[in-house]
Amino acid sequence: MKCNGVIKGYEAAAQSLITPYEALSCEDIYQHVMDLFPASPAQVLDIGAGTGRDAGWLAGRGYSVTAVEPVPTFRAAARRLHSGKGIAWVDDRLPDLAVTRARQERFDLLLLGGVWHHLPPPQQDATWCALAALMAPGAVTVLSLRHGPGVSGRPVFPVDDDQIECCARELGLSTLRRVQTGSIQPGNRAAGVHWTWFAFRKNVAGSGSRSPRIDQAASAEIAS
Repeated sequence: MKCNGVIKGYEAAAQSLITPYEALSCEDIYQHVMDLFPASPAQVLDIGAGTGRDAGWLAGRGYSVTAVEPVPTFRAAARRLHSGKGIAWVDDRLPDLAVTRARQERFDLLLLGGVWHHLPPPQQDATWCALAALMAPGAVTVLSLRHGPGVSGRPVFPVDDDQIECCARELGLSTLRRVQTGSIQPGNRAAGVHWTWFAFRKNVAGSGSRSPRIDQAASAEIAS
């Protein structure tokens, strides 16, 4: 994320977050979309990988995983906690994912769990261009969108479910699933936090029509 305030906020809190993040069950987290994951050994891109919890879980299930994380303490913990699993750890950030794109790889499954709400609206639009470029034909992208209050030091921005679906459609992505859920974390649930889970598939026949609004936002963001 180019939003340095968010990265600094996570870096400041990282040591206190590692244990609770690792304690969460991936089966519980992904229960609403897991059936849409491609079969292993598909290529997976975990964007905002945090402590490597999800990347390690997926690698253990036979997937080939690239994990992107901009917070140094999280990245170091992930390497330590999930070593020996063949995960490629990448220091990169949204919206452009320049380092990841330079690797010239395409992925069958992209995960953005608990990430989107940290992106200001112009970056949300620009991120779609990076995602579309990294998706192999027929790839699935999974987004979890947080609704509700954030945490001090880690700014959050409004997310619009309908706009997300519209942007995906303009880039040639079909909606496979859209479901609203409560938070699995009691503290967040008590604070009124809830989530929308989306799964999109990149159409094999073509990339769809590009939205001028998305293209202009991407150009401005990448040039900044």
